[in-house]
Amino acid sequence: MADIIELIYADHDWLRRQFFRLDDATSDAELQAIWSVLSARLDAHAEAEEAVFYPALLKHGGREDPGNPEGDPQDETEDAITDHNDIRDAVRESRRHEPGSAQWFEAVNTARKENGSHLDEEEREAMPDFIKSATLELRHQLGTQWLRFYAERESLEGVDNRDKDADEYIEEHSP
Repeated sequence: MADIIELIYADHDWLRRQFFRLDDATSDAELQAIWSVLSARLDAHAEAEEAVFYPALLKHGGREDPGNPEGDPQDETEDAITDHNDIRDAVRESRRHEPGSAQWFEAVNTARKENGSHLDEEEREAMPDFIKSATLELRHQLGTQWLRFYAERESLEGVDNRDKDADEYIEEHSP
């Protein structure tokens, strides 16, 4: 089953691991390579949540509970959109600077901090509230939309899809 909750958690895990990869980078070129993919995914993840998850949360979200004011789908959605904007702002700022520069690190660290707070809050509030109120069928439907969202945005730009001569390839890549 394509469960929206599991797919969002998987995305969150991927995002966190990519930030750790930045910590392991040993050159500006490595920082650029990791950040190029990570920053694009941060943008895509925010858009995916805004296209698939948060409209469903607003429509089917947690029941209002006077004892749990954090369980209000409108408040959770407002927080998420604000968080996404802060992350996007930091990503845009990072793209104005050379990877490895002090300004670049400042922007990337802001994105990391904002993203970490957002993921933690979402996993503590919006997602559990949605789990309580959404049917498995709805979660599957949204999961399918999530997968379609990413499939429609996959880029194969720059991928060499021409056939290769096996003998030439072996000769080129053998010691």
